[in-house]
Amino acid sequence: MAHSTSEVLVGGAVLAAAVSFVVYTAGVTGAQTGGSSYDLTASFRSLEGIRVGTDIRLAGVKVGSVTGIALNQETYRADMVLAIREGVLIPDDSSVLISSEGLLGGSFVEIEPGGSPFNYDPGSEILDTQGAVSLISLLLRFVAGGEE
Repeated sequence: MAHSTSEVLVGGAVLAAAVSFVVYTAGVTGAQTGGSSYDLTASFRSLEGIRVGTDIRLAGVKVGSVTGIALNQETYRADMVLAIREGVLIPDDSSVLISSEGLLGGSFVEIEPGGSPFNYDPGSEILDTQGAVSLISLLLRFVAGGEE
């Protein structure tokens, strides 16, 4: 009986450690545990490196995440749905671009706020976008001497 009691105690300690690790990780990474948000849309030439769940950042702070990506069959552009945390207002002259954390880092969606006193309403489309820049094409252009 003492043997099984010690196994239960060790198992409980392992489970408690696992739960505390998950809570700590969620706090450090800024994971949202619910909360309300509103959707904005944007259309890009290229969404290379972006997928559903990718962070949306404003001034380096996570303010939302990508909740939808689809190919627009009429324009052959990638349409994205951005879920922005409620209470974060985006000026209606802001731009959205795909940024990279470095040469080997991941990509994220960056919002560059404009100076307009008016903000996007939920469901609005952000027209000023800049897609992902392919590192391979940049390197090939550099090696070729900048010629197109």
